[in-house]
Amino acid sequence: MDQGVELKRTDRIRAIERLRDFIVRSVDGARAVEAPFYHLQLEKVFPDDVYASMLTAMPEASDYRPLYGQNQCNVRADGTHTRVKIDLFPEYIRHLPPEKRVVWDVVGRALCSEPVKAAFVRKLAPALAHRFGPNYAKVGMYPIAILTRDVPGYKIDPHTDTRWKGITVQLFLPRDASHTDIGTIFHEKLADGSLPKRTQMKFAPNTGYAFAVGKDTWHSADPVGPEVTTRDSILHTYFVDAGILRVLRNRGKRIGNFLRNELRNYVPG
Repeated sequence: MDQGVELKRTDRIRAIERLRDFIVRSVDGARAVEAPFYHLQLEKVFPDDVYASMLTAMPEASDYRPLYGQNQCNVRADGTHTRVKIDLFPEYIRHLPPEKRVVWDVVGRALCSEPVKAAFVRKLAPALAHRFGPNYAKVGMYPIAILTRDVPGYKIDPHTDTRWKGITVQLFLPRDASHTDIGTIFHEKLADGSLPKRTQMKFAPNTGYAFAVGKDTWHSADPVGPEVTTRDSILHTYFVDAGILRVLRNRGKRIGNFLRNELRNYVPG
């Protein structure tokens, strides 16, 4: 992917379609695993050249804004944050330098495309049917892709994700395989309420996982240690988009994030 200049409209469309189709093939070819809950293990999500461009185009620390987490779990005692984010929507990444913006614009648009959504729904059909019933494919899903960065001290306790979410996807973006032990952990909930670790995703380049959110989708992340500089990934979430409340919430959340970002980037004249 040429990062040197802004892509012409026709070139951008071709780049998005090429990436979209590659991601669809990656999802269709993903390994489906039943335990401890139904999930996909993704490999080579992006073409090699696109993945290299993404690593080169990583934003500066000042480009991110805090992702507070439930009950502000990502906020240290001194007020700094262990997880930050950038929404991969055009109106949000417009503040990035052109050579970085062109990369993340294509990635964001491809991930949020209808064919990619259809691929995840198709591949996660057994789990989606369990939650939504036989008409699961007709349930609206609103995609939001965010580039996240975790730093030493970040952790998250076992949880199942809010029921506002329909599908959770995380795509790992390390530069190498030197810290594969910091991937997301999946748990099984036993009858006594305990949550033993059953499997852990490897934090390896160009890999990831996906699952349909359910009552059994317990997952966590151990604390990121000082030996790690950053734990970069894309959290790609499909929010349930059925009913006026959810529809308004999903679009309102996008508008709210946009306004907060504009305020953060506002420089008085």
